[in-house]
Amino acid sequence: MKKTYKFKLEPSKQQADKMDWTLTMCRQLYNVLLEQRIFAYKKRHVSVNYYEQKKELPLLKLEIPEYKQVQSQVLQDVVKRLNHAFQAFFRRLETNQKAGFPRFQGRNRYDSFTYPQSGFSLNGKFLKLSKIGDVRIKCHRQIKGRIKTCTIRRKNNKWYACFSCEVEAEMRSTGKEVGVDLGVAHLAITSDGKFFDNHRYLKQSERKIRYWNKGLSRRKKGSYRWHKARLQLSKVYEQLTNRRNDRAHKVSRQLVDQYDLIAFEALDIQGMVKNRQLSKHILDAAWRLLIQYTTYKAEEAGKRVIQVNPQNTSQECSNCHQIVPKSLNERTHRCLNCRYTEHRDVNAARNILQRAKDQLETAS
Repeated sequence: MKKTYKFKLEPSKQQADKMDWTLTMCRQLYNVLLEQRIFAYKKRHVSVNYYEQKKELPLLKLEIPEYKQVQSQVLQDVVKRLNHAFQAFFRRLETNQKAGFPRFQGRNRYDSFTYPQSGFSLNGKFLKLSKIGDVRIKCHRQIKGRIKTCTIRRKNNKWYACFSCEVEAEMRSTGKEVGVDLGVAHLAITSDGKFFDNHRYLKQSERKIRYWNKGLSRRKKGSYRWHKARLQLSKVYEQLTNRRNDRAHKVSRQLVDQYDLIAFEALDIQGMVKNRQLSKHILDAAWRLLIQYTTYKAEEAGKRVIQVNPQNTSQECSNCHQIVPKSLNERTHRCLNCRYTEHRDVNAARNILQRAKDQLETAS
């Protein structure tokens, strides 16, 4: 299985300029290749594929010698990236989703380039990049597995290296199973009565977001002060994202370390956020992120994550399985049939776990 390690880079001024220039060259190549595909289809009614565009790269270097200063496999990855964009476009068409035709990339949208096989090597505190040099890197943890690719990413004028590695699953069995109910008052509630707080990070950042949004709207677009406000706003959102990621990582790690089977509801989050009263709180809780992180950590540990039908998990009694209707404000489950009393979310988590077990029995 694949795992990605992300480390911060500390390039010199010359190295940062070189990486910025490489990004610009890759972005321009992407836009030229996209224009070529559009022109060929509209004017000649033919489709240009990945291999045809890849073969033209040596000719491009003869026409534009600047591209010789970019590592060859980095340029090939640009062609592959555009091809993936078209494959995703056609896949969405086949499944009747919103198509989303590949678009031309501006400076603020194209923010990474990749060494897919070679052209990079990690030596202690330095990352050697072909055509760029030895860049200082802060490796805060040990990389496990074999490094397959290296992606250099720019975010808020900071640089990061992302290593995609092939790792083997390590089984760490505990013999325990758990159902997890996701909520707004608490981020996650388990079937054995554990509550993980929802820190509501958006609420903590709203004052700064409003301040810089107002400053951005009052300044002339494209001016120095406008760019400064945009950068400050993006930093606030980056901090918000980092805090959500950190919380999801910590909760998912606890779940995977303690349980072999972890059951979630298969929630229609996209439909749930249409509720204007709860949409902001649902998105702030980042349920999808927690499920995603728990899933990949469970795969690494040789464990299982299952998502079950969420219908009536809060209304059904986990003891006698009778439906006990209750409003959203009622936080305690009281069954008149069997006299079972429990916290509403703990009851739901136990139903989720039972449905996961039933699903496994049916599959076997």
